Amino acid sequence: MKDLMQAVSIREAGPPDVLEPVEVPVPVAGSGDVLVRVHAAGVNRPDVLQRLGLYPVPDDASPLPGLEVAGEVVATGPDTTRWAKGDRVMALTHGGGYAENCRVDERHCIAIPESLSFTEAAAIPETFFTVWYNVFMRAKPVAGEILLVHGGSSGIGSTAIQLATASGLKVVTTAGSADKCQFCEGLGAEKAINYREDDWAGAVLAYTGGHGVDIVLDMVAGLYMQKNLDVLARDGRYVIIAFLNGSKAELDMRQVLGKRLTITGSTLRPQTRDEKATIAAEISEHVLPLLESGRVKPIIDSVFPLSNANKAHALMESSKHMGKIVLEIDPGG
Repeated sequence: MKDLMQAVSIREAGPPDVLEPVEVPVPVAGSGDVLVRVHAAGVNRPDVLQRLGLYPVPDDASPLPGLEVAGEVVATGPDTTRWAKGDRVMALTHGGGYAENCRVDERHCIAIPESLSFTEAAAIPETFFTVWYNVFMRAKPVAGEILLVHGGSSGIGSTAIQLATASGLKVVTTAGSADKCQFCEGLGAEKAINYREDDWAGAVLAYTGGHGVDIVLDMVAGLYMQKNLDVLARDGRYVIIAFLNGSKAELDMRQVLGKRLTITGSTLRPQTRDEKATIAAEISEHVLPLLESGRVKPIIDSVFPLSNANKAHALMESSKHMGKIVLEIDPGG
């Protein structure tokens, strides 16, 4: 194996054009790690935030962007037992996905179903880990409950709609255009509300007959937070995974006490290797069969070559996409 590889790095905090091609050393698989020859890497909102200087890189992480990859194992580190050279895997990474090779904890890898290409598989780990952990492991839904998903046409949103409907939940979602609302309903949402034209909170309460929703998956926060409390039913769970509208808000806590609400949330990157391994095991057990059967699938909006990572980031920041954006490092996977 060659000593150097092609990658994309962040020259400095700034707009998409600060992403630049570089040649860097190939990582070495450590104890319990595998080295993955990356065929495709997903683009996610945290990548954009990292590029803007708003998402600090942990000390033990690769400084290169990229939190999910799909490819084949080309080397294994000491004490690695789960995978062998040539295995097709998709993986949650600790950074470094925008590159020809990426070092990954073997426990954070999942076998790619034969029906999926590398490009399709690269669209799975970050969003599926996020949704499964926050909606299913933290909010603990019961079949028949109602889930409100904000940003239903995003990568997270399209994943949440599919996993929820496949698990017997009813889904209401918000999106920013008529086309995006139609897209969400095509994925299984019972009701999609155009937040640019309608009072989404009022529409949610009207659609549920005043009952409200049982779970809210929110990546907006800010001014949405009080409205989310308003639309939650008794014993509802409010799950926050991002704060695109701001991290601060003034809340009427009487709602929380009176309706016995639970407010929770998380992001993936700060979690320990063991915690991420637990999520991966859950995905393998509960979600992989849905992917293999085709009941749930990655939704891809656009694919760019690695050299055009800047264009991929520009598209994500425009919010014009519906589904995931993927970079191909080795087309034809």
